[in-house]
Amino acid sequence: MSSVLSIQIVVFLFGAVVGSFLNVCISRLPRGESVVFPASHCPRCGGSIAWYDNVPILSYALLRGRCRSCRERISAQYPLVELINGLLTLFLFRSFGPSPAFLVLFIFCSALVVITFIDLEHQIIPDVISIPGIVIGFLCSFVIHGHSWQNSLIGIIAGGGSLLLVAYGYQWLTGKEGMGGGDIKLLAMMGAFLGWRSVPFIIFSASLVGSVIGISLMVARGRDAKLAIPFGPFLAFGAILYIFYGNRIITWYLSLGALPGG
Repeated sequence: MSSVLSIQIVVFLFGAVVGSFLNVCISRLPRGESVVFPASHCPRCGGSIAWYDNVPILSYALLRGRCRSCRERISAQYPLVELINGLLTLFLFRSFGPSPAFLVLFIFCSALVVITFIDLEHQIIPDVISIPGIVIGFLCSFVIHGHSWQNSLIGIIAGGGSLLLVAYGYQWLTGKEGMGGGDIKLLAMMGAFLGWRSVPFIIFSASLVGSVIGISLMVARGRDAKLAIPFGPFLAFGAILYIFYGNRIITWYLSLGALPGG
């Protein structure tokens, strides 16, 4: 086994281990519980989970998705979060190497995983993540090469301000609240970490994918336009897409205008 492959395996495992902690955050933050105490326990019977039953992905497979104590089924969300965070960590490492950018984006993407799964289940975005995230993202701009604090500050204003205007506009036109404050603070956090140039890309890609999935769900379920779909996961998708492919997609799009007849 080559040293490069060995390092990548270690990086993936590190991300999966952190994913195990993210599961704790996803489970406890919406209930206002501590993510430190008590120790990991079965969500059904409350029995403590031994370390050998808490190995990311592997323990779930060996126990066939059931608690060792009560034999009740455990949600597949747990290994899924561990797998997603492990893969995100690996892809970030392959893109940025052992650098400050890797560490900052690892923290950012891990936060997005937590936000996504909480928003999908509870349709809320915890302020305890997004508000400190805005501050952390801004402070990180001082240590990331090519990402100035001015870029981060404008990103905060553009991210939060753009969705705030959309929310006020929708409420003025319809008399109804169409976008929660959590989405506004989330996009401000994204602007803090990724800069103002990411904001239009994230909004466009999130709106595009959200519209396709929303329309598909309404057609499949026979629901009307009142079907409530959280926007946070789509914003998270747009942010991650920007991290890995944003510059290439933007360059490709701008090149279309240079084509004959464009």
